[in-house]
Amino acid sequence: MTKASEQALERLRDPSTLEWYAIPLLAIVLYLYAKEAARARRTGKWDAIHAGLTLFGMDFVNETINGWILNLTHRSALWTAPGKTALRTMVGWNLEIMFMFALAGLVFFHTLSTERDAKILGLPDRWFWAIAYSAFCVAVEWMLNVGGLLVWEYPFWNRSFAGVWLIFLFGYFHFYVATILVLAMRSERRPIAIGAIYGVAVAMNVVGMGVLGWRY
Repeated sequence: MTKASEQALERLRDPSTLEWYAIPLLAIVLYLYAKEAARARRTGKWDAIHAGLTLFGMDFVNETINGWILNLTHRSALWTAPGKTALRTMVGWNLEIMFMFALAGLVFFHTLSTERDAKILGLPDRWFWAIAYSAFCVAVEWMLNVGGLLVWEYPFWNRSFAGVWLIFLFGYFHFYVATILVLAMRSERRPIAIGAIYGVAVAMNVVGMGVLGWRY
């Protein structure tokens, strides 16, 4: 395994690494979801929470697949986060990333126009913002890679033109596509779709960690 992979596995899910700043971050996430839930109970519209849960669930699936890649290659995941963190939950996932993606769906939803036919630069509003936020996430990941906080090992997943497109499409864009598709469903069907996303992630982790005994 690469040095970054070994470092990421050293203190994996070790509660002794926890830092106090994680508590206010958790409080912010809980507060914002509580606000959205209160609004949803008044209006009967749970769109924001559905968006938040969908996007976070897609990230959960992505990070699980990333862990599987580490174990299948016995070398490295596509991305590795070996540096200092309040808690490393998977080799490429940590508490700070989790809190960010827990809020990303809410941010995306509240960016969208209330008019379903709204367009920006000729694109439907929601698709424009899906592209814009995915590009922004790629830019942030690029900076994290330059700073050594996020390690890329493979030549097809790097700062080259082709690599950036792969990161854009398979690192972030499908998060927003899934969110758009869930929001387009009738409200009573959304929990089934969201449950399926989390079901895939949980099943993969049960097989990977529980049955195969992998560490990631």
